[in-house]
Amino acid sequence: MNGDAWTLRYEGLDPAEVGLREALCAVGNGYFVTRAAAPEASADGIHYPGTYLAGCYHRASSTVHGRTVVNEDLVNGPNWLPLTFRAAGERGRDGGEDEGPWFGEPGFAVLDQRLEFDLRHAVLTRRRRCRDGAGRTTDVIQRVFAHMGRPHLGVLVTQLTPVDWSGTVEIRSGLEGRVVNDGVARYRGLTSRHLFPAGQGAKGEVIRLQVATEDSGLQIGLAARTRLRSGDSALHPDAVDLLDVAGRVDRVFTVAVRQGRTLTLEKTVALFTSRDGRAAEPAASASELVADVEDTAVLERQHRLHWQELWRRCRVGADFEGAGTVHLYILHLLQTFSANSVDLDVGLPARGLHGEAYRGHVFWDELFILPYFHRHLPELSRAVLRYRYRRLDRARRNAAAAGRRGAMFPWQSGSDGGEETQELHLNPRSGRWLPDRSRLQHHVGSAVAYNVWLYHRVTGDQQFLSHAGAEVVLEVARFWADAAEYDEALGRYRIRGVVGPDEYHDGYPWSSRPGLDDNAYTNVMASWTLHTARELLAELPAYRRAELLERLGVDGAELAGWDRIAHRLHVPFHDGVISQFDGYERLEELDWAALRARHGDIRRLDRILEAEGDSVNRYRASKQADVLMLWYLFTPAEVRRLLTGLGYRVDLDLMERTVDYYLARTSHGSTLSAVVHAWVLARRDRRASWRFFREAVAADVHDIQGGTTAEGVHLGAMAGVVDLLERCYSGLSLRRDALVLDPVLPPQLGQLDLTLHYHGHGDVLVRLAHRHASITVPPGTAPPIHVVIRGTEATLRAGEVVRVDLPGG
Repeated sequence: MNGDAWTLRYEGLDPAEVGLREALCAVGNGYFVTRAAAPEASADGIHYPGTYLAGCYHRASSTVHGRTVVNEDLVNGPNWLPLTFRAAGERGRDGGEDEGPWFGEPGFAVLDQRLEFDLRHAVLTRRRRCRDGAGRTTDVIQRVFAHMGRPHLGVLVTQLTPVDWSGTVEIRSGLEGRVVNDGVARYRGLTSRHLFPAGQGAKGEVIRLQVATEDSGLQIGLAARTRLRSGDSALHPDAVDLLDVAGRVDRVFTVAVRQGRTLTLEKTVALFTSRDGRAAEPAASASELVADVEDTAVLERQHRLHWQELWRRCRVGADFEGAGTVHLYILHLLQTFSANSVDLDVGLPARGLHGEAYRGHVFWDELFILPYFHRHLPELSRAVLRYRYRRLDRARRNAAAAGRRGAMFPWQSGSDGGEETQELHLNPRSGRWLPDRSRLQHHVGSAVAYNVWLYHRVTGDQQFLSHAGAEVVLEVARFWADAAEYDEALGRYRIRGVVGPDEYHDGYPWSSRPGLDDNAYTNVMASWTLHTARELLAELPAYRRAELLERLGVDGAELAGWDRIAHRLHVPFHDGVISQFDGYERLEELDWAALRARHGDIRRLDRILEAEGDSVNRYRASKQADVLMLWYLFTPAEVRRLLTGLGYRVDLDLMERTVDYYLARTSHGSTLSAVVHAWVLARRDRRASWRFFREAVAADVHDIQGGTTAEGVHLGAMAGVVDLLERCYSGLSLRRDALVLDPVLPPQLGQLDLTLHYHGHGDVLVRLAHRHASITVPPGTAPPIHVVIRGTEATLRAGEVVRVDLPGG
């Protein structure tokens, strides 16, 4: 892999890296994402074509160990890329006639390859030289993109240049609907087919294909138009045929080619689903659009312009080796969720729309992603939060089914807000199916509440708070108040039977009861949510506050109960640090050195120990940051206030002791772990912070977890990398009353530039270096803003600049 800060480039052919490249070079626009599989490729164990449309889920039943389990999957949609060719009826160098295999089949060799992903414009270019069995050499250049301004359109432009031959070529351009969900090895014992043929055909130069689930709950329709030209002239093929088998339709063109003369094939495809709410069938809508759409050159100009506008709002200029990876990660955030996603009622899948890992579900990763959107594209944050709000009634039903009041958001969410977490999971090391208790991570509700609060704090969007946000926070607070049980012996409230962010520990080794008691992160966040619910209520207009309390049936006695619980929740301590959960000190210490000697990489410690007949529940060992998440979300002063408000005496060294304690006991089995550790170490150990930052940067682009990126990118970690630059190292805080900078740039990081959306100003430019910082407000009509840079205050009107020297830089 190489390239500059705006190009991701891969040279040569490496079967072991194909899956990684397909995920990292995927093209998308928020409506769909298509993996960067070669157009002639099929799923063969090396290549894995995949197109995933936002919100297109389907449930299927499977039998595992005699049990029927139901899983909801993000469906792998029809492949719109298929395009291949071969020489037709020509004499080979041996003098005999030989049509030979199609490009992509055995006997048609690829001699070399270069992939170039233009990050400025989200256009992937693939350059190859190939040679068929008769010795004919052809250069193939292909460009592919998902139109950012026209979300239903995908474009593939192919240029074929015969290097050492002339003759006749056959071209096959098609739509493939015979697809399954087969991209994750550990799911392959489960039902994988979701889509079945539901109609296809051709009219004029357009072919169409429709597929549907067996219950017809989801229909996907595609239509493709392929045009040929030589130079600036349209070509009319000598023959055009239709290949039509159930679930697959192709146009076959036969045309003469000359040595050294380039033949261009322009394939434009439209995709629609039954979720789009159009009267026509999806394939009919697709056919109507693609029949009249502009030529690919016009579409590409439009597409590039939209990306230029996006980068103007989202630009980050970071001076360090690997800065191009930051552009790649931002690009994938915007390809997964964009302005095209806003009206779709979809969430942010943890693994993007890039593969089938985690079944395409929504977890808590928006906790790491939304701060970026708040600063640059707050309309996207609002859409993600509305996805949660629309599922508030389902979260209430989830809580009621668990015997609780309020709203219990699911750990894994998909189409309707029900709990989609699997009941069993496979340990690929041991081959055993094990109970999955991760649905006990009820702290996801606090993450939703935190996202609402931070969005309001940054944007000042009073309308959203009044009509949706406050209700969400109140109902999560009500859940925590009902979940808390008073312990007479402790004189405190306790929350039992949960799983914390660590995820490794899902029960006590001395008990068969699932879950843990008093996970510190969960309890502190529950206390914070109860306090915040009261604060947000106070910010509502009086009439709206009265309406909301009346509609929810919240009276003064219930609010008083929230206050009482918020101040008396139990937070366990041991050895001068916060305990991850009650009873943590009873667990055994792990021999980390012996494990590393036996296994090397021990990130997935839970799988390693289970395969050895042991359990991570026995040990003081974490997958990722748990307690330390408190210092990721809040400043040290805020954490002290939270704990003091709970009645605990907190000294100034608690954070350092707790960070050191858990840092020595964490395997970093999640890509999010490096993000959190880089953050909490930023102001006490910049060298260690930078080391974790570099690990977070490498997480996907170098696939440090050994094959997981090929199954889908890690959006939370990608956003976390950008957030470390923009918010942590810059000391940036966007408050309602001020834009604050308190930079602590690592020595390895040179100048840092970013544009922000703040209080109506769409392009506030922040420029940071080790010795100075400046803020520039663009011309416009928005009101003045108050800024604070390392204690220096100023009020800036539109078009003004402030520059501050940083002592000790």
